[in-house]
Amino acid sequence: MNASTAASIRVVYFGTPAYAVPALEMLTRDPRVDVALVVTQPDRPAGRGRKLTAPPVKLHADAAQIAVYQPERLRSEGDRAPIVAAQADLFVVAAFGKIFGPKLLAIPRLGSVNLHASLLPAYRGASPISAAILQGEPETGVTLMRMDTGLDTGPILSARSIPIGPDDTTVTLTSTLAELGAALLSDSLNDLATGSLVPTAQDDSRASLTRPMVKADGWIDWRRPAAEIERQVRAMWDWPRAWTTLDGNPVQIHKARVDDATHDVPPGTVVDTRTTAKVATGSGWLILNTVQNAGGKPVDGSSWAMQSGAGDMVLGEKNAPAAPALPFIRPGAG
Repeated sequence: MNASTAASIRVVYFGTPAYAVPALEMLTRDPRVDVALVVTQPDRPAGRGRKLTAPPVKLHADAAQIAVYQPERLRSEGDRAPIVAAQADLFVVAAFGKIFGPKLLAIPRLGSVNLHASLLPAYRGASPISAAILQGEPETGVTLMRMDTGLDTGPILSARSIPIGPDDTTVTLTSTLAELGAALLSDSLNDLATGSLVPTAQDDSRASLTRPMVKADGWIDWRRPAAEIERQVRAMWDWPRAWTTLDGNPVQIHKARVDDATHDVPPGTVVDTRTTAKVATGSGWLILNTVQNAGGKPVDGSSWAMQSGAGDMVLGEKNAPAAPALPFIRPGAG
């Protein structure tokens, strides 16, 4: 948004991944707003070639000709100087990736708000969308909160909820929540400018905390019920992906569905019916829709079983990863 636009709110926007792009797009189009600066994480190596890659938010800011600042940290006065120079009325944050200290929070006249992708106080932290799918929540949403120095602990200004569909993955739900968050922010701008949104303290006794995902979170424990494993497949898409091993070699499960039929087969055993490949679990069967061997292409479950000779073999017997030091979801105030 250029300097000549009549704007009532001067914003510094903090965000990094694709989830943060729709809200930034909305702000750059809104005549009530002047986006003075975008702050995002530094470019990082990504992909198989580990090529240095710009965050999605930076790509949008560059296309919109908005100044971009990519600090490694925001601890010193020098680190914060470009942000102070932007003279913002309001900081808007969406999945930026750093906790704000009191000196940073004290800069904007109207304070700092965060678009968090859960119905707080549930699923604070780094991975709220995957956590909601994994736990089988019937709904999730976006919370607009006033920021404090804790991890998603600030008072709630407003929120919107949506149902979680039976086929939702972290990818699809992230896209939906990103648009929902942009709409919530747009509808809240006038009230943010006037200070008329009434903050409501979070109930810390109901809080849960999520950490960043690691590859081991995708490891399938076939002793668990099929319904839980199917949610794991969706929650881990598209990273780190749900995975197991066949004779010690990695196998990714991209899509699956549940068959509740009872059985007395050891968990992890693959049964190939020539039209369907299914795996025995602690309760029911997991029907394999799409599977991928390491170095191979995704194929349907039955083709994979025939090509791999997996019928009547047991998955996950070798090369299980070490369990993460912390649970993916845990009670806590943040």
